[in-house]
Amino acid sequence: MKSSVIIFPGSNCDRDMSVALEKFGFKNKMVWHNDNELPKSDLIVLPGGFSYGDYLRTGSIAAKSKIMEEVINFAKQGGMVLGVCNGFQLLTESGLLPGVLLRNKYLRFISSNVYLKIRNNSQFFFKNVDKEILEFHIAHNEGCYYIDNNKLKELEDNSQIALEYCDKNGKTSQEANPNGSINNIAAIYNKNKNILGMMPHPERMIDTFLSGEDGSLFFKDIISNN
Repeated sequence: MKSSVIIFPGSNCDRDMSVALEKFGFKNKMVWHNDNELPKSDLIVLPGGFSYGDYLRTGSIAAKSKIMEEVINFAKQGGMVLGVCNGFQLLTESGLLPGVLLRNKYLRFISSNVYLKIRNNSQFFFKNVDKEILEFHIAHNEGCYYIDNNKLKELEDNSQIALEYCDKNGKTSQEANPNGSINNIAAIYNKNKNILGMMPHPERMIDTFLSGEDGSLFFKDIISNN
């Protein structure tokens, strides 16, 4: 599979993402935000970081970058798009995913490992991951996912909630919710489920000697099923 990672001013997880993709067999290219064309790709990744210093709102300036027009067209044609952390914020700011990411509940930056329950899989993501509970890393200040009740019902009805924060036994609760996200939501799909936005970082969990390897399951699953 061919992948492309978009680099924005302030991105700081783009190289980590590239390393993870290439480790599991993707042929990856790095794409500058001011480019006008995307390389031929099966997967586009919007990485984590602090694009444009998180001025105005997180992801709001980067969502207007030249390359985002191509990303939006690629996504609307059914192409796979993954947004992680700041990339998730970009997906909501660009209108590719519903909802918004707000300041964390306790108004402080969070950097820690979290447990995640796979709520729904798709043809493209989490299709055959053989664990129900995953451990990923989070590092964000604006990770509190919010959506109004009517749109939340749509997410539920369309099985668009991909991941929920939980404890190590898979129980969802406020205690297991690190940032105050509505209904413990950690990741969502678009209606066609070819776009995935997630606050946790799978690229940080690809080596058991350094951090953990649950992220490996995520990337292996993508490349084996597509």
